[in-house]
Amino acid sequence: MKLLRKTMLLTSAVILAAGLSFTAEAEEKEPAKITFCLDWTPNTNHTGVYAAQALGYYEEEGLDVSIVQPPENGAVLMCAAGQAEFAVDAQDTMAASLDLDEPLGVTAVAAILQHNTSGILSRGGDGINSPKGLEGKTYSTWESPIEMAMIRYCMEQEGADFDSVQLIPNDITDEPAALAAHQTDAVWVFYGWSGVNAEVEGVDCDYWAFRDIAPALDYYTPVILANNTFLEESPETAKAFLRATAKGYAYAAEHPKEAADMLIEGDTTGSLRGAEDLVYASQNYLAGEYIADASAWGVIDADRWNAFYGWLSDNGLTAHDLKGTGFSNDYLPA
Repeated sequence: MKLLRKTMLLTSAVILAAGLSFTAEAEEKEPAKITFCLDWTPNTNHTGVYAAQALGYYEEEGLDVSIVQPPENGAVLMCAAGQAEFAVDAQDTMAASLDLDEPLGVTAVAAILQHNTSGILSRGGDGINSPKGLEGKTYSTWESPIEMAMIRYCMEQEGADFDSVQLIPNDITDEPAALAAHQTDAVWVFYGWSGVNAEVEGVDCDYWAFRDIAPALDYYTPVILANNTFLEESPETAKAFLRATAKGYAYAAEHPKEAADMLIEGDTTGSLRGAEDLVYASQNYLAGEYIADASAWGVIDADRWNAFYGWLSDNGLTAHDLKGTGFSNDYLPA
């Protein structure tokens, strides 16, 4: 009986130890929850994230990723407050978050696109195929100091008079249609969406890119930001997220049609329904922009990053010298 009792106790101990081991293992495998905040409604800048989600790349890395819309006060503030681990922004708009005595706690950890694909779209044949063509024309503006300074600078490179431009508020939602209806003469667009949309809608437009006017204006837009506290406390989780995301963007670059379908299917806002032709055309364009001439997706070139922030400082647009701040390649796949 003593032997039986001893055997039973030993068996119970083994079962208990196994149970504890199983519980610990289950806890270790509990997915890490990540909130990713967009900068706008879903579009082809975001396709790699939706592809990574659809293809199970986040799940493979032990992550449970929620993609959310930005609040009224913006994605950056949400990320800085720790309500999202990652968010989408751009280097130019991010400057305001860094140009403080106590900068917001965010860092750009990946470039979604390698080059600035924005510029000025206008009606074809109106002569606004260069900055000088804006003289005496109507321009729809967001009234951003950086926006105004960039356009003034580009016009001055061609000896043009910025003060002759007629500025009107930019409340446009369909740029090609607004140009065709003569609601404005020129508007700042991101070519991968609005420029491509002009082609899809069959509207004859002219376009010039900021990066073609001055190398310093070839900044990073958009980028993925991360919360600094999260990066410090969970660096391996941050790296896991970016490994999966990099695979998603590589897939989107190689399989634009399939990735575009994943974006449309994953869009819970429904804003892309009925715009499939634009999404496919935009995806084809951006497939060549995600990695472009970089060694890999996401890499931020320090010289180009610093050139733009140096330009902001030289033009009195920041109170602090932001060169060397606000970005890191440390969390990207090696």
